[in-house]
Amino acid sequence: MVVACLDGGGGGGEVVLVREFDGGRDRPGVEQVERACEVGPSGGKLCLFTDLLGDPLCRVRHSPAYLMLVAEAVGGPLGTEIVGVVRGCVKTVACGRSQLFSKVAYLLGLRVSPRHRRRGIGRKLVERMEEWFREMGAEYAYVATDRDNEPSVRLFTGACGYAKFRTPSVLVHPVFGHDLAPSRRAAVVRLDAREAELLYRRRLGSVEFFPRDIDAVLSNALSLGTFLAVPRGTRWRGVEGFLASPPASWAVASLWNCKDAFRLEVRGAPRLWRAAARATRAADRAAPWLGIPSIPNLFEPFGLHFVYGLGGGGPAAARMARALFRHAHNVARRGGARVVATEVGACEPLRAGVPHWPRLGADDLWCIKRLADGYGDGALGDWSKAPPGTSIFVDPREF
Repeated sequence: MVVACLDGGGGGGEVVLVREFDGGRDRPGVEQVERACEVGPSGGKLCLFTDLLGDPLCRVRHSPAYLMLVAEAVGGPLGTEIVGVVRGCVKTVACGRSQLFSKVAYLLGLRVSPRHRRRGIGRKLVERMEEWFREMGAEYAYVATDRDNEPSVRLFTGACGYAKFRTPSVLVHPVFGHDLAPSRRAAVVRLDAREAELLYRRRLGSVEFFPRDIDAVLSNALSLGTFLAVPRGTRWRGVEGFLASPPASWAVASLWNCKDAFRLEVRGAPRLWRAAARATRAADRAAPWLGIPSIPNLFEPFGLHFVYGLGGGGPAAARMARALFRHAHNVARRGGARVVATEVGACEPLRAGVPHWPRLGADDLWCIKRLADGYGDGALGDWSKAPPGTSIFVDPREF
């Protein structure tokens, strides 16, 4: 289905059609656009490339409703070619206030071929995706971009009418060649999907962007489980007993296997960095008992595990969170992932317990736009103007 037609701006009668993605014929063209577009801060030497493992829909297909659009140039010097893509999904999330939910849309994976930029193709892809969002009843649309990606920020806050909203950070930790020793002060308990859902709805149900269909997230094949950290020696009486009388401090988090959905690759690293990374791995293999912080090979396609649903309470909650991340590191090592990542809000109280290497992470900017008036609960008001809460729930289906 063609949803838009615009002048390609390249002369020679070229026009660009914006239409729904056709998996049967568009995959090679989409992969070519993805390879041509770097992901990460613009202007730097290091670039992060994404390998979608032959599934262009991998980052949205697990959402309740999703759509992918492509921009196709017709009549140009290269004939017919895919020159742009965008993905979107719609879900219902908490708006940061007790029992208030709103239907929101998330826009991601916007790419335009370098040869076709500055012709309005990206803006047109966004506008047509927003039309679908409105058809699906979404009241708000939001998008995440790197804070340092000035062209992307200008596109959304200028041409597309989005407002700067939240400033979370992606925290990344490498997976070493050895296991990390379990915490001596915390015990980690694995919860089944039913227990995890109950805990999340009771304790994190009002956190901003908490998905109403958390049960679908937890039961997804890519979800590796939910883990609860409590002070060592705490008697475990089941999740109902925990909720009735929680310990003085605790933390909870779930793991998501991004490794089986997509792979990443760091390109542009100097040879000296590569050699240094190899040296740390060799030393770690030779003497694993030393616990050398070895750097995994990130210069060829690698997978990651994502930690989501981080929450907790009590004066030692950050220490409990650190125990969870040590456990997550060891799960990732056994699963063949080379990094563990999470994304937390700017005011997240458990952030101090998240081990990470600053050089590997990124600072995000979430921008939001109200799509239409008259939607949702009147008590909410205009969410796009609400002050940030202490925490934010990052849906792993769209990371």
